[in-house]
Amino acid sequence: MRIATWNVNSLRSRIDRVERFLERHDVDVLALQETKAREDQLPLMGLQSMGYEVAAAGTNQWNGVAIISRVGLDDIQVGFPGQPGWAKQAGDPPEIESRALGATCGGVRVWSLYVPNGRKPDDPHYVYKLDWLARLREASGSWLDSPTALVGDWNVCPTDADVFDVAQFKNSTHVTPPERAAFQGFIDDGFADVVRPHAPGPDVYTYWDYYRQRFERNRGLRIDFVLGSPSFAERVSGAFIDTDERDPAQGTGSPSDHAPVIVDLSD
Repeated sequence: MRIATWNVNSLRSRIDRVERFLERHDVDVLALQETKAREDQLPLMGLQSMGYEVAAAGTNQWNGVAIISRVGLDDIQVGFPGQPGWAKQAGDPPEIESRALGATCGGVRVWSLYVPNGRKPDDPHYVYKLDWLARLREASGSWLDSPTALVGDWNVCPTDADVFDVAQFKNSTHVTPPERAAFQGFIDDGFADVVRPHAPGPDVYTYWDYYRQRFERNRGLRIDFVLGSPSFAERVSGAFIDTDERDPAQGTGSPSDHAPVIVDLSD
């Protein structure tokens, strides 16, 4: 089985790319982040004609997650237990954003995750990000005993090797000790970064800003991950990052600023 994750940065804008990607790589399950639409706004007919089922969660032009599968799509769950909310305006009640979606696909529990960005270390959104990760860790503890994959855009660079220039991020999110400690907590609990052994660094990234030809200069970040439970990790036979999907010279239209991450499982 082949599982992939991709922050697509608007599914409506890049549906043609998604369809070609699924076909080109013969993908069985694709988890998407930043779909940026309600489910009834998504162009799904092409995916369905290809034999895929789709589960999606989204409320507006921000956030949004989806799982596309041709090996089953069961026990769909929007949000994880204890997922915290975010108040967009001071005084508003916190709302649960469309950042987590779980489904069982071919016997594997897949969670498509879009971790909050955090914005700046002194921003309330940073506190929300750390709380979100802490609550996810609490919920995921009970998922370790079954084949489970936590996949998506984590918005964390776990090590200095995961950022093109640590000095440039000295006062920024993604590299702060609390964020890295939060990510490491999942590893300490028993989840494994199943891609890194097959895509070793240095200079291996999954995200490149559109600014100043960051992709062409390979000035990127590694923030998209597949973390697998022990029974998932032991089945991983290969993994890679499809940087062609980030290359503006490949395909038609503007690419997402993220590249897909792909994992192969043995039977």
